[in-house]
Amino acid sequence: MPTTKGDVTLHGEIKAITAEIAPKLIEIRRTLHANPELGFEEHETSALVQKTLASFGLDCKTGFGKTGVVAMIGSGSAKTVALRGDMDALPIAETGTSDYVSRNPGKMHACGHDAHTAIALGFAYVMASLQDRLSGRAMVIFQPAEEGLGGARAMIEDGVLEWGKPDVATTTGRL
Repeated sequence: MPTTKGDVTLHGEIKAITAEIAPKLIEIRRTLHANPELGFEEHETSALVQKTLASFGLDCKTGFGKTGVVAMIGSGSAKTVALRGDMDALPIAETGTSDYVSRNPGKMHACGHDAHTAIALGFAYVMASLQDRLSGRAMVIFQPAEEGLGGARAMIEDGVLEWGKPDVATTTGRL
């Protein structure tokens, strides 16, 4: 995470910001779960991510890997940390009975990418809330087609790493 400039209460502040956004993230995750899209077809997911980032006051860039979305937060000169969240679903029929069960026959978020996207949006919200105190930048990458279709490669070929130049990167699936 990019460092902040001298604040001993940062941990408590992050907890408060996270608590503030948690209900919205749960709603987003359930919306994504109910509307799964396969790799390189994540058009509605991408639109939801873009709309949510805009509601946080963030600009984003699209066109990486067809449906990928990237936001850059902060303007500091220290390191840039990238966090990647996957957006695609699997071609599996969901048999659950929750209120947010898949509405798209033969498609479901069986691998947690609905949660990965929501987590990455939560990270973006926290970083946006603290951006005036960041000494570096946070790059949030929403990747399509993680499930064997080469979404990361497509985003790289479209220049995502040249655009953002992260110094270090991690993924929501490895937190």
